[in-house]
Amino acid sequence: MSNFPLTYKLSWLPRLLKPSLAGDRQGFLPPQATLLSPMPVRTRRLVFLGDISAVANREAPEIEGQLRGVISSADLVIGNCESPVVEKIRRPLGTAAGTRHAMTPLFLAETMAAAGMAPSKLLLSLANNHMLDQDQDGYAETREALASAGIATIGAAEDRLLREIELGGVTVAFAAFTEWRNTGREAFAGRVTMLADLAERDFATLRGAKADLVCVVAHWDREFRHFPQRATRKLARSLTQAGAGLIVGHHAHVLQPAHRIGQTLTAYGLGDFLGTALPRIPWPARLGAVLVVEVSLDPSTRGRVAAYRFVPFLRERLGRRERLVPLEAKTGSLSNKARRRFAAIFPGARMPD
Repeated sequence: MSNFPLTYKLSWLPRLLKPSLAGDRQGFLPPQATLLSPMPVRTRRLVFLGDISAVANREAPEIEGQLRGVISSADLVIGNCESPVVEKIRRPLGTAAGTRHAMTPLFLAETMAAAGMAPSKLLLSLANNHMLDQDQDGYAETREALASAGIATIGAAEDRLLREIELGGVTVAFAAFTEWRNTGREAFAGRVTMLADLAERDFATLRGAKADLVCVVAHWDREFRHFPQRATRKLARSLTQAGAGLIVGHHAHVLQPAHRIGQTLTAYGLGDFLGTALPRIPWPARLGAVLVVEVSLDPSTRGRVAAYRFVPFLRERLGRRERLVPLEAKTGSLSNKARRRFAAIFPGARMPD
């Protein structure tokens, strides 16, 4: 059984049809800022993507050149692998209905090519509620497929709670967890990292990290709500106190704001990178963002987040696939609504009409 409360399950469809702007809007950040002054002479660039899934796609996406350029400029790209990567479908009825996720290795490879991502520069989190959607054999196949492709992972028991990655002068320790699961506790145990696993002994693993920067990739909060729940903001503070210098969230499937606690940057949710629900959904769920984070290499500030920017985009329907287009390149009534929504989430957002 899943661990979603009944009230959450009952709210899923209404919120999908009309994503909510309700909630506390205090203390959030603009869509881009320089956080260190002076700006470091040298940095390493992390680019974060939202949820990656083939549910709304039969073919790999088209990604407009400017957005592709942002992604391909990264020293490391980090995303959430929202679907098991399998050739064999174990749950055909649920998969056809979109409630059981799956994508093929070919779809993932073609998506990486469309985004300009090299496998050696990609880090995927497996800590999400859909990772057992194709059963335990599907999970094992996913692990094998990603390893064969040369793609590193976090959020699986085999990855341990922290994975350190050296990025040419700065060491980043990545942790990932999911607050939610679609199936029983026993299936996830020993496979996918849950919040309780990371939180053991007051986040002792994070507190003991020796890296220059600790980054937590969190699958949390509630779907189709633009502003995080009070409990999610409290959890962000706990992760910060345990030593996280950067927190990036997924699962809401709509764009959420950013917050700064001390020196820690928290991006609560990036929305979907590729559609995880139906091929045609209400427009607020088609608004997502790529998060670009510059990490300092300078000796006095090594490992600190020096600057960030959210690059918003819209996912358009293009037959059997989606096309990802930067919001600033779009015109018309839909793009104007999307700009207003982006400005409602990020104070001080300024985008051309």
